[in-house]
Amino acid sequence: MATLTATTPTRAGTASPGAPVTASDVIPASLIGSKGCYLEILNGNASPDSMTIQDFATSPAGTAVSALAPSVTNGTNKVFKILPEQGDPNNNGQVVVTHSVTTTVTYKLYPLG
Repeated sequence: MATLTATTPTRAGTASPGAPVTASDVIPASLIGSKGCYLEILNGNASPDSMTIQDFATSPAGTAVSALAPSVTNGTNKVFKILPEQGDPNNNGQVVVTHSVTTTVTYKLYPLG
């Protein structure tokens, strides 16, 4: 399991080339912060990347919310908003993201707070 790192944009601009994903990645609560973060997945692979993004949030009625199971089509990018309430309360508030393919799949992570 690899811990993702974030790029913090500046007024002057910040280079953001992306970094490789692994089969199971962790977004630490410290990067999610109180406002969340954006996770961009760039799929340069020949196959779609079927992902799972953990979600420990609850609905207003108190029922568990299902984990997100998006797919990023080959040759495309998708950006996901990760919120603090998605974090695992039993594991320091981190969010785990899994990928079905990893070769030529990269990510960019931007904190909002």
